Amino acid sequence: MDRVQSATPQQSAAPRSAPQAAAPRGGDRTAPSAGDGGPGSRRAAAQRQQMRQDLAAAAMELFASQGYEETTVDQIAAAAGVARRTFFRYFRSKEEAIFPDHDDTLVRVADLLASAEPEEHPLDVVCRGIKEVLRMYASTPGVSVARYQLIRQVPALREREIAVVARYERLFTRYLLGRFDTGESIPSGWQRGGEDDSMLAEVSAAAVVAAHNHVLRRWLRAGGRGDVEAQLDHSFEVIRRTFWAASAPGARRRGSLVAPGASGTPGDLGAESALSASPGGEVLITVARTDAPLEVVVDSIRAALSAAQDH
Repeated sequence: MDRVQSATPQQSAAPRSAPQAAAPRGGDRTAPSAGDGGPGSRRAAAQRQQMRQDLAAAAMELFASQGYEETTVDQIAAAAGVARRTFFRYFRSKEEAIFPDHDDTLVRVADLLASAEPEEHPLDVVCRGIKEVLRMYASTPGVSVARYQLIRQVPALREREIAVVARYERLFTRYLLGRFDTGESIPSGWQRGGEDDSMLAEVSAAAVVAAHNHVLRRWLRAGGRGDVEAQLDHSFEVIRRTFWAASAPGARRRGSLVAPGASGTPGDLGAESALSASPGGEVLITVARTDAPLEVVVDSIRAALSAAQDH
C-alpha cells in the first residue's frame, strides 16, 4: 500500500566519498528549522517550498541547456546557490527535482478525500481530487509546458512521471473501496461485498486519472492556453454518464442531485448505468468518426439500440 508522504522534505545523506560543491558567495542557503506551527513555522515552510522551487528551476534549465544525462547534482546545487548536501535535504535524486510539487499535492488530495461529506457522490469526490492536480500544473503554465517538453525527450523522467501518476490512482482506488466498507448509500450497479467491487473501483479511478492526463497533455501541447478546467469538467461528465449514470437514493452531487430527473427506479433509462445492465443482454458495437459531435454519436447509438430491440 502506498503511504502518503508528508510535505516535509526528505533527508538523505550524500555519500561520504562524494566531493562537496563549494559554497557560493554569501554562504550556503540551508533549510530553515520548523517551529511549533506559529508565524515562524509558516515562514520556514514557505522558505522550504521556495528552495524546492529554486532547485527544480535550476535542474530544468540545466537539463534543457546541456542534457539530462550530462547534468550532475553538484551542478544543479551550484546553479541554485546551495551545496550538494542541501540538495539532498529536498530531493533524493536529480529526476525527482523535476516534480517538486507532487508530494504536497498528494497530501492535499488525501485530505480532500478524507474530509468529503458522506452524502457526496464518491465519483464527484474523486473528480474534485484530481482537479487539485490539474490546478498544480495550471498555476505555472510556462514551467509545466517546459517540463512536458523535457519529459518527452528523457525516458527516465517519463518513467518517474508514470510512477507519480500511479500514486494518485492508488489513492483514489482506496477511497472508492472504502465507501463500500461503510453504511452509506452507494450508486446502483455497485453491490457492497460483491465480486466486482474492486474491479469497478480500479476502473473508475483509472478512468478519472486517464481523463485528467488526456486533458492535461492536450493543454500542454497547445502551449498551456485555453480553459483547461472547463475541458476537464466536460471529461468528467462523460465518465459519469458512462460509469455512474445511476444513483442510490440520497446520494448527491455537490449542489445538485445525481442524474437530475432520474427516479433511480428499475427500468428508468435516465437512471440506469451501462455497468448495471442485465448480463444477459447482447453486445452492441458502433463505429464513429473521431471528429463527430458527441450528440451525433449518442443519437447513432440510440438508433442502433432501438433497431436491435425491435428485432
